[in-house]
Amino acid sequence: MKGRCLCGAVEFTVSGALPKLYQCHCCLCRRVSGSSSNAAMIVPMAHFAWQQGIRQYSTETGFKSHFCSLCGSPVPNMTRDNESYWVPAGLLDDPADTQVAMHVYVASKASWDGVLEETSPPSYEAMPPDDEFMALLQPDKNLIERKK
Repeated sequence: MKGRCLCGAVEFTVSGALPKLYQCHCCLCRRVSGSSSNAAMIVPMAHFAWQQGIRQYSTETGFKSHFCSLCGSPVPNMTRDNESYWVPAGLLDDPADTQVAMHVYVASKASWDGVLEETSPPSYEAMPPDDEFMALLQPDKNLIERKK
């Protein structure tokens, strides 16, 4: 699947089954996205490829934000373990083959952020343990089988 920034100067591809999404409601993600939350997925390095270049900004605490130098769109960046990429879901051409698996940092959500429905995916006040987080983001095996 292809992805790109608003102006198209930054392009990338994601191969294989799409992982599930998470929506982060922390203040950093709200600022990066300019919205109530940031919908993203974690893609293994082997399934991610840059097609065109990026720029980067880092805070003193180590938070990194990669973006297009022309339009300013946030673009994928490598996770702390350097084994995968954080990919903003809104940049994908058609992420219809995935779904939201969880909401994280809901304790930090903006006061104007709507209440999450009881039918929503699981919600966590902060980030769940890494193993639980990654397990919830695995692609839906039933969807993969239906596509074969």
